[in-house]
Amino acid sequence: MKSNLFISALFATAFSIAGYNSANANPKNKTKIEKPVSAAATKIQVALLLDTSSSMEGLIDQAKSRLWNIVNTLTTLKYEGKTPDIEIALYEYGNSGLSEKSNYIRQITPLSTDLDLISEQLFALRTNGGNEYCGAVIQDATKELKWANENNSMKLIYIAGNEGFNQGKISYKEAISSALKNDIYVNTIFCGNKTEGINIFWKDGADIGKGKYFNIDANQSVEYIATPYDDEITKCDEKINKTYINYGSKGEAKKMNQVMQDQNAKKVSKANYTDRAVSKSKAVYKNESWDLVDKTKDDAAALSKIKKEELPVELQGKSTEELQKIVAEKTKERETIQKEISVLAKKRQAYIDTEAKKTKKQDDLGNTINTSIVSFAKVKGYTVEK
Repeated sequence: MKSNLFISALFATAFSIAGYNSANANPKNKTKIEKPVSAAATKIQVALLLDTSSSMEGLIDQAKSRLWNIVNTLTTLKYEGKTPDIEIALYEYGNSGLSEKSNYIRQITPLSTDLDLISEQLFALRTNGGNEYCGAVIQDATKELKWANENNSMKLIYIAGNEGFNQGKISYKEAISSALKNDIYVNTIFCGNKTEGINIFWKDGADIGKGKYFNIDANQSVEYIATPYDDEITKCDEKINKTYINYGSKGEAKKMNQVMQDQNAKKVSKANYTDRAVSKSKAVYKNESWDLVDKTKDDAAALSKIKKEELPVELQGKSTEELQKIVAEKTKERETIQKEISVLAKKRQAYIDTEAKKTKKQDDLGNTINTSIVSFAKVKGYTVEK
């Protein structure tokens, strides 16, 4: 069978408000605070449902090429002047290597703030022929993921492909209606002719889900605009990696994966690597699960709780006071580099915006998702700060 349903949902950005049931809402997990829960609890959640059936290499390449660009678009969104947490989930579907009992669907990652993990899993995807059931994967994402329940959060699903949207035993209409009841908005991206996508129900899916319907050429190579600031930003990225201090049983592996995802981004293009470097300067790129600098921001007393054997060998003989001094120095160093990248990134984006006006805008996966994210965010009361 044809198998070209594209992955869509990139890093791009599922946003949500209410949890789909009391189990996922889990009020026990809420922090007790005196002030009203508003921007501090606000989340931007993105579920990316990726078709990994045969002939999807071009689409996956677009996803790899646009991941960090989409993340950077998300970081421009503010609610009441604050940056929401960004969580991304990945699903693959339509791959014959997956179980028939699961409708050829696999949750790759749950909603997560671990952006390096998202990148790692995205680059690990491989295509294989299969059956593409849009209704089933939308239903799974709606029911399985822990969607936010704060009214100001945004929850979005992106799904793309080029086969009939109505395939499979699970009705796409019922699956999308269930998502919408929980304020999860469904966007569809058809990889092919716009009229054909309408005829095989991709637009109908977006209409029911109160999302956007798009069509793209999934096999088109992503076009980049080189800028005079790219080299400076990537040099900063090399310096910022040296400010990370791993800890815990997975700390060393996570630090190595950070470098690996730098290399993956670099293999795609210089512009993609620069986009990733910009993302690493943002508050949404946080690694408190393995980095002491981020961990101490989250928990000021963290250093007194960590066991010596959880530290890198060169730090195991240090006292708590010595560790505090080292972490403080790395924190200051990282903040200085992040500010430098931030200044350069604004100049870079201004250059890109100016150059982009000279040519017709490319309708690739990233531009499509970025446009819809900003449009939806404004409706939800978010502001865009570049």
